[in-house]
Amino acid sequence: MQWHLKSFEQLSGDEVYRILRERVNVFVLEQNCLYPEIDGKDPLCHHLFAEQGGQIAAYCRLLPPGLAYPQASIGRVLVNDAFRGRGLAQELMNRAIAFLSAESQPVPIKIQAQHYLEKFYGSFGFRAISDVYPEDGIPHVDMLLEQSK
Repeated sequence: MQWHLKSFEQLSGDEVYRILRERVNVFVLEQNCLYPEIDGKDPLCHHLFAEQGGQIAAYCRLLPPGLAYPQASIGRVLVNDAFRGRGLAQELMNRAIAFLSAESQPVPIKIQAQHYLEKFYGSFGFRAISDVYPEDGIPHVDMLLEQSK
């Protein structure tokens, strides 16, 4: 398993293609959600991903403060179904939090989490800051990780 952390400009065309394909496979096809996956934010983000054998195994995008929320954010968190059950989601989140903490001189990190994953994100210190609400037909909750400086 090889991990990468790249700005959009550092991604190759092939990497962009494979990342977007996996995001569509998980968020549009697997979760049956019709929404604009390509939202214009990718060029302003860092992209954290693990790959093996040319496949994206795990991925998330890291949004700087001010892009989606006043806080930094982690979005599009996924693990390819062929790689689930191996602890990649935990490693992905640990790496994402570490990067944003270093980049942002520990500032809060806000996420929009699927409600069924609230306990998973809570294990990293995120706490719910909203009621559960529907987003693309899936129950979500806003969560915040407040870090001390």
